[in-house]
Amino acid sequence: MNLDIRFDFQRRGRIGLIEAIWGADKSIDQLERVSKEVLEKKEVVFITRIDKEKAAHLLEIFKEGRFIEEANCFIIGENLNKFSTNKKVAIISGGSSDLAVTLEAKLSLEIYGVSCQTFIDVGVAGLHRLFSEIEEINKYDVLIVCAGMEGALATVIGGLLSQPIIAVPVSIGYGVSKNGETALNSMLSSCAPGISVMNIDNGYGAAMAALRIIKRIC
Repeated sequence: MNLDIRFDFQRRGRIGLIEAIWGADKSIDQLERVSKEVLEKKEVVFITRIDKEKAAHLLEIFKEGRFIEEANCFIIGENLNKFSTNKKVAIISGGSSDLAVTLEAKLSLEIYGVSCQTFIDVGVAGLHRLFSEIEEINKYDVLIVCAGMEGALATVIGGLLSQPIIAVPVSIGYGVSKNGETALNSMLSSCAPGISVMNIDNGYGAAMAALRIIKRIC
């Protein structure tokens, strides 16, 4: 069986975005080999969903690597082709339990040089906290909203602000929250018009959606 990974080096030329490496289902050996190949092409290595064991092994080989444990992400090198934009992204989350997803989105944007800010713990259970931040949030051009439980935060923000909104259901919550399925269905059936919805816990995908929007409004 061929265990080599075929990295998509043509992706930047097609859509302006580089390929991220999914770390969860790749062996340490595969991650080492693809990282070396990417670095040889002068591209940044961005690995998502990587655990501490794999990250520790890569750090022994790539001394310049950075493991951001809270986001389960690993970065080697720098993106030499960042966006030239003054557009900004706000990443808003219902609670600190959404931190891994929000940080994954934040890191994904920062690799491209896009300015972003996180607004944590402004969920609907303490709506006054959102209202105290709403004027500041309104200064941003694209909004990523991460929420678990019933996922209502995206609808609330969608009813208050006019920016493009990318909703990310998070796999946080008891019982019928079903590891994010309830939040996903809630966001998909939102009564606030025009909200885009990512898959569960897909902070990276939300960041890429924001970048596609920014590329068109620059």
